[in-house]
Amino acid sequence: MSIGSFGNRDDRDDKDRRYRTLLACVMGATLLTALPIHASMVAAQVVTAQTEESVETAATLTPGVLALAQAMQIDQIIDVMRDEGLDYAKTLQEDMFPGSGNSGWIAEVEDVYDADQMQQDFTSALSGALAGNPELAVMIDFMGGPFGDRVVGLELAARRALLDPAAEDIARVAWLRLEEQDGPRAQAIQRFVAVNDLMDSNVTGAMNSNIAFYRGLMAAAPADMAMTEADILASVADQHAQIAADTADWLYPYLTLAYQSLSDTELETYTDFSDSRPGRDLNRALFAAFAVMFDRLSFDLGVAAGRRMQGQDI
Repeated sequence: MSIGSFGNRDDRDDKDRRYRTLLACVMGATLLTALPIHASMVAAQVVTAQTEESVETAATLTPGVLALAQAMQIDQIIDVMRDEGLDYAKTLQEDMFPGSGNSGWIAEVEDVYDADQMQQDFTSALSGALAGNPELAVMIDFMGGPFGDRVVGLELAARRALLDPAAEDIARVAWLRLEEQDGPRAQAIQRFVAVNDLMDSNVTGAMNSNIAFYRGLMAAAPADMAMTEADILASVADQHAQIAADTADWLYPYLTLAYQSLSDTELETYTDFSDSRPGRDLNRALFAAFAVMFDRLSFDLGVAAGRRMQGQDI
C-alpha cells in the first residue's frame, strides 16, 4: 500500500504530496550529500545486518582510524555534508510546513546535523568496521600521501562548488558531452563508478535512509497518519527508479568536475587503488560507517518533521 492510500479519498493526493515532499528532504539531505568524496568513499550505504550491528556497537576509537580520518579530511567532509543538508532543508521548508515560518524547522535541522555528533557517529563506526584490519597502514599511506591529499582536496572543492545550482548545471553539461563522445575519459569515469559500486550502493543506501526517515516520522507524526512497516517498505520500493535516476544525475557530473584536472593515468591509478584489497576494505568500511551516521540523521529528521506535523492539518 502506498502512502497515497492514507486518509479520505478526497485528500489522498494532497497527503501523498506532503509525505513525498517530506521524504524529498531526507533524499536531498542524505542521498545527494552522500556521494563519494574520494575513490573508495560512498556515504549512506547499505550493509548487512551482521556488519551493521558490529559497527554500531563499536565505540573505541583506534589511533590508526583517527589518522585515516584525518588523512581523508573527514571533519571537512562532514562540514560540507552539513551545509548541503541545511541548504536543502531551507529550499523545502515552505512546501513542508507552509505558512509556519522557517526558524523553528531550520533550528531543528541544525540540531540534527550537529557536526560533532556526525563525526562521532562516523569515526566510532569506522573503528568498528576496520578493527584488526591488516591493510589499515596501506590505506593511511595512500590517502595521506601527496596524491591522496590532492584528490581529496579536488573532491571537497567540487562538493562545495555543487552547492551552487549553476555550477551543477555546468558540470551536468560537461558529463553529457563526455558521455556522448564515449572517449577514454568517459570510460574511465564509468569504470571508476563500477569498481567502487557507486550506483547500486548509493541507491540502496538512500532507500535505507528513506526507510529510517519514515520510521522516525511515524514515531512522532499524528496518530491518524500511521503507516505500517509493510507500507513503509512498499512506498520506498516504489521510489527505486527515481532514486536511481537522481543518483546518476548527480554522480557523474560530480565526478566529471572533481577529476577534471587529473590525467587519465592518474584517474586510473586512483581506480586501481579502489580495486585493490585495501581499497575494497576501505570502501566497505566507509559504506558501513556512513550508513550508521546517515541512518541516525534520517531517523532524527523524520522525528523532527513528525513533531512539526502535530496540530497541523495536512
